[in-house]
Amino acid sequence: MPEKLTNEERAALIVLMLEDRDVPNVELGNDLTIRLSKPGRERLNKLGLLRSWKEKARIVHRITEEGISWCERDLAALGSPPNSAPLLRAYHAVLMHFVQLHQRLGDLAEVLRSGRDLESVIRAAYLALSVKPQDWVRLAKLRPKLNGAERDEVDAVLLEMVRTGTVHVAPDSNRKVLTEADHAAALRIGGEDNHLVAIEES
Repeated sequence: MPEKLTNEERAALIVLMLEDRDVPNVELGNDLTIRLSKPGRERLNKLGLLRSWKEKARIVHRITEEGISWCERDLAALGSPPNSAPLLRAYHAVLMHFVQLHQRLGDLAEVLRSGRDLESVIRAAYLALSVKPQDWVRLAKLRPKLNGAERDEVDAVLLEMVRTGTVHVAPDSNRKVLTEADHAAALRIGGEDNHLVAIEES
């Protein structure tokens, strides 16, 4: 059995496993509706299941490999709720079959995380990097936060978001500050390299 944790701590780890990225504490509470108390955060960090740090005066979390392993064991050991109805027990049996199968295959966490669509991943990464709404963020900083998504896929989603008006891109006018990473990460539209992105709230 995995280390005994509170429901609050368990929920935080499961959600952070699914997100698979750096998640600001304010986003964890407001958008993902998981309230992780300071004692809970400190406990998870002490156990090596979570890594938390301060960034721009805000606390940011990321689950560790040990935390992902804990989640897999916790899911595999999950029992059906007491006195549950037959249909709920049947659903639980299907879920357990799925969890145990992919745990044996060694790809449970990967399969669970693959359900997120790429636009959501892009928006979440942008939110983590931006300081204020519709802030300009460098594509060179955004791309590494997209869980290894293929460049062509990312470009296609960004171009579609630009077309719908929810994303704005722009070149950096100060060419002297551009790095190799900026050039490599640029989104080319109409023969022009764009290095900055701003995303409107959905």
